[in-house]
Amino acid sequence: MRKVKQLQERVAVSDLRAAADVVIKNGRIVNVFSGEIYDGDVAIKSGYIVGIGEFNEAAEMIDANGQFIVPGFIDAHVHVESAMVPPSEFARVLLPNGVTTIVTDPHEIANVAGAKGIEFMLDDAATSPLDMYVMLPSSVPATPFEHNGATLAASDLRPLYQHEKVIGLAEVMDFPSVAAGHADMLQKIVDAEKHGGRIDGHGAGLSKADLNNYLAVGIRTDHESTTADEAMDRLRAGMFVMLREGTVGRDLLQTLPAVTAKNSHRFCFCTDDKLIDDLLEEGSINYNVRLAIANGIDPVTAIQMATINAATCHKLPRIGAVAAGYQADILFLRDLETVTITKVMKRGQVVVADGIREESRFEKTEVPFASPAIRHTLTLADLELRLASEKANVIGMQPNSLFTEHLVEQIVARDGVFQVSTENDQLKMVVVERHKGTGCVGVGIVKGFGIQHGAIATTVAHDSHNIVAVGSSDADIMLAIRHITELGGGIAVVHDGKVAADLALPIAGLLSVEPYEQIQKRLELLNHAFHDISAAEGFDPFLTLSFLTLPVIPQLKLTDQGLFDFSRFGFIEVGV
Repeated sequence: MRKVKQLQERVAVSDLRAAADVVIKNGRIVNVFSGEIYDGDVAIKSGYIVGIGEFNEAAEMIDANGQFIVPGFIDAHVHVESAMVPPSEFARVLLPNGVTTIVTDPHEIANVAGAKGIEFMLDDAATSPLDMYVMLPSSVPATPFEHNGATLAASDLRPLYQHEKVIGLAEVMDFPSVAAGHADMLQKIVDAEKHGGRIDGHGAGLSKADLNNYLAVGIRTDHESTTADEAMDRLRAGMFVMLREGTVGRDLLQTLPAVTAKNSHRFCFCTDDKLIDDLLEEGSINYNVRLAIANGIDPVTAIQMATINAATCHKLPRIGAVAAGYQADILFLRDLETVTITKVMKRGQVVVADGIREESRFEKTEVPFASPAIRHTLTLADLELRLASEKANVIGMQPNSLFTEHLVEQIVARDGVFQVSTENDQLKMVVVERHKGTGCVGVGIVKGFGIQHGAIATTVAHDSHNIVAVGSSDADIMLAIRHITELGGGIAVVHDGKVAADLALPIAGLLSVEPYEQIQKRLELLNHAFHDISAAEGFDPFLTLSFLTLPVIPQLKLTDQGLFDFSRFGFIEVGV
């Protein structure tokens, strides 16, 4: 009956029989359905828009002073954990950037802590104004080629669909399981469809023929396009295409030429993985919108891509538009070209004004979480890399890309043991299993970090989140790994035998318990410390390192079980 009464109240306001809670006057409304911009009042009752027209009675009148009134932005695919904060803290960063809704895949914390990790994210998100919809992780573990902390079968995921914020199945990374028709993977897809959810794809490196396997089982979205041609392949196949601009995956400018006036309704924006410092410096989806406009996309089209297109993609019928019956998630823009946000409303309440948060809306409520212990018994002997020849397969790191190159290079081996060459930028990379104490250690060679005297290590290592480190000496690598183990998870930079900077991530080795302002300062110190040991520039070293362990993206990656070749979809020896 409560919902019926709310609907009765909204109807009464819409036909002027009752006063609204809030009326926005003198605004220029961007209609994402028709593509028009026109003047009109916006009436709001109980957090929903109840009418567009002329309204003169309300508990609160807001004068827009001719500003543009647009829907709140939606991030169509993001991993909250990549910002290294819980959802409630993430909201404090996103809402000033006009992002009022996110669709997230919590597979990072799920790979460490299973269903309990997902439940923690849902519980924490409920304490903030931001709407966080969850796509359940489809691939925990992501592949059978690494050890993670948990396994989530279809039967483990099924109960979670009862949560109102769970809306589908997240990026299906294990393409071979789809192509081979593995029963549990297909059962996850069937369960998502049964609950009316969308199923996300993960088409990194897939051909047009490979995409047919995805389409055949009902997968209808993808965010892994890195070129306009790849985006068109997915569009022609009937997919919604998410254009990504994150910290490492910066694909928007390469994929944007695929967008036209005829097909733009099938495109939306996502960040996927973006660190706090980049979110604060650039923004989130508002940055994608600005970048798209600056590169030739019509402003109204860009706003559609950031709002109603994303809502349609994920079957979210009550967000993404300024229209009667839609949730009152509203942005005030000074102009459309620069996407300058002056006010943010969430469910009809002002949460940000002139860049300043209404902090009473963000009061912190602690959600307890018992992190699994970090377990390993690493010794210096485990870091030795024995080779049968002086030619090796080397991971070629590519700045600002999730992809790597498969290099074959001459290396130095003394008595059959690989020797780091800082002159040739051939550094040692190590992945240490940290969840179950298996003793598995993967050792390889990486090029691109430019470290001269030191090491970096982190417990953020997609997607299984073992410990990953790279450095110029075994001693420095060992010190960095020991330090983040003592922290209970985190990031560290070691400079000539001393810890130069660190960041503790005690929640599953992925998230901090500090406010994002403190994390930003820690990240600045970490970046300064990295530049003290390396001359390499133009990329984030820590997030880049964290993706060098992800075997579902081409070409060479390193897991705790060894060197993985995506083209063969199997392990290869480091030595040639």
